Amino acid sequence: MATQRLERKPEWLKIKLTTGENYKELKNMMRTKTLHTVCEEAKCPNIHECWANRTATFMILGDICTRACRFCAVKTGLPTELDLQEPERVAEAAEQMNLRHVVVTSVARDDLQDGGASIFAATIRAIRDRMPMTGVEVLIPDFQGDEAALRTVLEAKPDILNHNMETVERLSDRVRSKAKYRRSLELLQRSKRIAPTIPTKSSIMLGVGEEWSEILQTMDDLREVDCDIMTIGQYLQPSLNHLPVRAYYTPEQFAALKEEGMKRGFRHVESGPLVRSSYHAHEQVQAASQS
Repeated sequence: MATQRLERKPEWLKIKLTTGENYKELKNMMRTKTLHTVCEEAKCPNIHECWANRTATFMILGDICTRACRFCAVKTGLPTELDLQEPERVAEAAEQMNLRHVVVTSVARDDLQDGGASIFAATIRAIRDRMPMTGVEVLIPDFQGDEAALRTVLEAKPDILNHNMETVERLSDRVRSKAKYRRSLELLQRSKRIAPTIPTKSSIMLGVGEEWSEILQTMDDLREVDCDIMTIGQYLQPSLNHLPVRAYYTPEQFAALKEEGMKRGFRHVESGPLVRSSYHAHEQVQAASQS
């Protein structure tokens, strides 16, 4: 049976486009330094707001992912190179932007022995060298369960270790390519064991066919591994080749989920239709640190 596609987005998903000088300057900087951002590659709905406020999430290890997740707009294929100068260029751009909190993510690089963990670590250190007072958050892939790769990242001492669950357990294999729900939980648990003082964070998107009870179960699973921060947002279909949207959640439902998460003991929950893992990341960390 064909899946019904919900063509009309509700009013609360309308986005105000802002293309002022900050947006234009940041876009030009990314081009001149040959850098990628997940803001562009993943077609994030908040790009205009964030770039206008001089914030961005850097995407390292190129712009070609070795996985083909059915929700993601990032290009897939076989990467052809590894840019060892990329960490320094990211740090230089972050310094020029005068960021207080830098978020660094990547494509999945299953072709590399360490999954790119050494480049993550080098990027963290490069930012620290230039901007010792700036917070550094990393949003990492699962490194195919390689604990040594995770240790490499944690030894560079990021301020936040983020790894996304993306969806509920029942839908994980269909939504994510190669990633495993339990392996993701294990990564977050290992992070706490290896570096207990580094807060952990994870995110799920809604609207791909999950049940309310399954969302709550995912919250419980994350708290079981002592995850500190959770973000919850609405899935938006990047193209007709991606998973269709099965449901649009209302702002009231997102507010109810925030309450459910806080009751379960998360230090902070960011929940809303346009929330993405890195959206308002600095504010999330501030709120968590004050809890």
